[in-house]
Amino acid sequence: MWRHAFRNAFGPTWTLLGLILGNLLAGVAIIETVFTIPGLGRLLVDAIFARDYPVIQGCLLFIAGIYVLVNLVVDLLYPIFDPRVTAQ
Repeated sequence: MWRHAFRNAFGPTWTLLGLILGNLLAGVAIIETVFTIPGLGRLLVDAIFARDYPVIQGCLLFIAGIYVLVNLVVDLLYPIFDPRVTAQ
């Protein structure tokens, strides 16, 4: 079972974990606002209410960069966990 099922099921699971990490970045703004925790999400929400466009752009650029970086790492590690997939 481990030899056949685990190897085939781990690839899509790895991809889903990368997408979930991206969704966690989106949820951090809500959590930080509700619990008044200082952080990037709270900074973004405060900048939206203050209409501070450079701060909004910077925060969104940082969050988008982290999201792209996480997906890039997942895509680069995909051939390591499933040797049938080749990087081209």
